Amino acid sequence: MNYDVIIIGSGPGGYVAAIRASQLGLKTAIVERESLGGICLNWGCIPTKALLKSAQVFEYINHSADYGITTSGADVDFAAVIKRSRGVADGMSKGVQFLMKKNKIDVIMGTGKVKPGNKVEIKGADGATKELTAKNIIVATGGRSKELPSVKQDGKKIIGYRQAMVLPELPKSMVVVGSGAIGVEFAYFYATMGTKVTVVEFMDNIVPVEDEDISKQLLRSFKKVGIEVMTSSSVESVDTSGSGCKVQVKTSSGMQTIECDIVLSAAGVVANIENLGLEETGIKTEKGKVVVDEFYNTTVKGYYAIGDIVSGQALAHVASAEGIICVEKIAGHSPEPLDYNNIPGCTYCTPEIASVGYTEKAAKAAGYELKIGKFPFSASGKASAAGAKDGFVKLIFDAKYGELLGAHMIGFNVTEMIAEIVVARKLETTGHEIIKSVHPHPTMSEAIMEAAADAYGEVIHL
Repeated sequence: MNYDVIIIGSGPGGYVAAIRASQLGLKTAIVERESLGGICLNWGCIPTKALLKSAQVFEYINHSADYGITTSGADVDFAAVIKRSRGVADGMSKGVQFLMKKNKIDVIMGTGKVKPGNKVEIKGADGATKELTAKNIIVATGGRSKELPSVKQDGKKIIGYRQAMVLPELPKSMVVVGSGAIGVEFAYFYATMGTKVTVVEFMDNIVPVEDEDISKQLLRSFKKVGIEVMTSSSVESVDTSGSGCKVQVKTSSGMQTIECDIVLSAAGVVANIENLGLEETGIKTEKGKVVVDEFYNTTVKGYYAIGDIVSGQALAHVASAEGIICVEKIAGHSPEPLDYNNIPGCTYCTPEIASVGYTEKAAKAAGYELKIGKFPFSASGKASAAGAKDGFVKLIFDAKYGELLGAHMIGFNVTEMIAEIVVARKLETTGHEIIKSVHPHPTMSEAIMEAAADAYGEVIHL
């Protein structure tokens, strides 16, 4: 065997698994066809946050008078905004290169394919192929932008998230199809930059996986900044024959035509499982995902799968956690299986959204009797001082035992606050324990303590 572990794909699942494998003394190689760090570092999590920061800075400048600061002549250099984003992504990718060298992991550039007999075939950019063997092979090939039949991407007028990060110029108008995290983040970015944005969502609420109270608040915040939102609506067709796009939208009141420069398809992601040799190797797939057990074994011994290509939340931090659990099990350790009901989800539009655990609707459907506490940021001293009073913290408790079932936040910087809840739920913390845990003043995080107190009729500042 050439290696103890070969990993196909170097995204946040693959490269984290490689580092942990190396730490555990396993001879490790990673195969990557494009750029180290995968979609997350190069075309996803990191560069989008850089774009969103530029939008936030521009928004601050435009509202500087609210803080007693007078400015004039602020303008967007769109090319410079894009350049900064790409620079941030390149820097992070170089960081992964350093980590590979530091941990003595062999990086093999090319397209990997699994074969029977614990083999990986790698095709280089020059077309040449070579074959390596490993006791353990982990497939971590991630996902790509999902294409809707009615919204076929051409990369120019109808685009996915990759093109949305590198448009040559700021469009005057845009229709965003889908209001998940990708859709609402780009909607906020482009609207703040000056694009007229319309969001079309098939479900009854935007950010449909979130608690309904969160969806309603984001809708109010979006409308306030001029983003038009159409829910219970679907894009039936897009005509790109003219200079722009004519988008046919089916709504509850009939068909509407929206004219725009660009259509961004943000209807989710689909797993990259094609042309990987899965079928030839005998690895079972189901509904577009690789079938695995709780330690990411596929149906063929010695082959594993993690990240977006297995069932579970398609999130970078999930892939990383899966990768660590997978290689620790390979190395003979006894890791705990991942608790998928304690995975935080974060959306980085303004206001930000962060959540973990049950929504109110899901908790009721599961048969729990609930105690629910809410604390609005309008009552927070820190939020008032920051000029960020939109939003709230909502906590959901089991009335019988005080278990913290779920948390839902929308507001300034809440993506930095949700980890407290994840740890609290991991430690089986009760509502009363949160109330009695002294939170610093003035901070946004006080709203967590206040929301818990509200659930038990002890809230002070409401």
